[in-house]
Amino acid sequence: MSEQTNGGAGALRITLVRSTIGRPKDQGLTVRALGLRRLHQTVERPDNAAIRGMVTKIRHLVQVEETVGTAAEAASPETTSTRRRRIGAEG
Repeated sequence: MSEQTNGGAGALRITLVRSTIGRPKDQGLTVRALGLRRLHQTVERPDNAAIRGMVTKIRHLVQVEETVGTAAEAASPETTSTRRRRIGAEG
């Protein structure tokens, strides 16, 4: 993650690589607020100051990649479409 923000354009791909077990409660809540529930789960979030602040707080637990794309594409989590497909396949 670079020190400079790119003005809100693009997105951040955030992957949880370390467990929140044994960590302070506020770090676990930050991980959940980003939409991460499991180890090695990846979500895309818009590249803005709020998200970067959250990532900075838990930087020792996550891996972050900057991706090229619009913030609207990154606003919806990847897991939503996966969940819809799984429910649709069952019924």
